[in-house]
Amino acid sequence: MTRHIRYGEAGREKAGIAGIEDVRLGACVADVGKFICVGLNYHCNARSLGLPTPSEPAIAMKPLSAICGPNDPIELPRGSVQTDWEVELGVVIGKRAKYVTEAEARSHIAGYCLVNDLSERSHQRDRGGDSSKGRGHDSFGPIGPWFVTADEIPDPQALDLWLEVDGIRVQSGNTADMIFGVDHLVSYISQFMTLLPGDLIATGTPAGIGIGMSPPRFLSAGQRVQLGGTGLGTQDHIVIASEVPA
Repeated sequence: MTRHIRYGEAGREKAGIAGIEDVRLGACVADVGKFICVGLNYHCNARSLGLPTPSEPAIAMKPLSAICGPNDPIELPRGSVQTDWEVELGVVIGKRAKYVTEAEARSHIAGYCLVNDLSERSHQRDRGGDSSKGRGHDSFGPIGPWFVTADEIPDPQALDLWLEVDGIRVQSGNTADMIFGVDHLVSYISQFMTLLPGDLIATGTPAGIGIGMSPPRFLSAGQRVQLGGTGLGTQDHIVIASEVPA
């Protein structure tokens, strides 16, 4: 896997790129095999939702068809009334991991990226079964813009994360507040499934999600969602209506 590349104005001109606004950035990791989402993994988020601290990580799978680029539109599911946002640190696996210890976990990480783990809460909570019904819509897994190699982030538990809706900051947290740190998550998940190069773990989100607000707030067509993290770059999305109206 390659390091992230940043073009200045001169670099874009030399590369034949008129301006970054003219270029669509795709997902920063190709051929993802598994997209694993961790729920309720920040102390501040558990407190804001009035929920107890979990004793073990809660994990769920996001369909790979949800993956998109860091600036692609967020498409609302047909009839959506509760589409929510979640800025997260993404961990990209670089080496096969099966039954690894926490001490071994870091050697299995290739790098990191920014993730927006979007979900439709009414589908997630009210339609039965597991939460993938709410997590799986097209465009609900933007990743990037940069894949940042592990050596460039020596401490993944010291990163600021933020998210804004229409220019208003709604999430502002730090990965130091994780209930289960990156090393624990890689080790823990490897006890249940073999992690392979390219697999992606979204490690949970800090407080400020729409379902936790009073009253709850959710996304609607025309809104703008921007998010970022220390050393991870930024995402910028416009929310659009479903391509298949109800």
